[in-house]
Amino acid sequence: MVVKRRRLAVGAWGEAQACAFLERLGWQVLEHNWRCRVGEVDLVAREPDGTIVLVEVRTRSGLGYGTPLESITRAKQAKLRELVHWWRREHPVAAPVRVDAIGVLRTRTGVEITHLRGAL
Repeated sequence: MVVKRRRLAVGAWGEAQACAFLERLGWQVLEHNWRCRVGEVDLVAREPDGTIVLVEVRTRSGLGYGTPLESITRAKQAKLRELVHWWRREHPVAAPVRVDAIGVLRTRTGVEITHLRGAL
């Protein structure tokens, strides 16, 4: 139970770091933890050019199990593609929609953020 709470806290911290990162780029974060019956998208944001971006955030507090982005499996990629369709069903917008991934690594000196545009 303690491990699960710690993991959730690290994940929430990582999502907050990713959100702040996107806002510094001038993006507008529209939704946090958008859910539907098939899963969840960590962040939904709009770029300054109007593109809607569904963002998968992965957080690690060390590299013992690889980088944060290495933890995105083929199954998760397939789930994200499916989630795009569900999000578009609920949000009929004319703007382009894509999926990005953000890796957040907690280091001894702060945080390292890796942003992979068009992750799928």
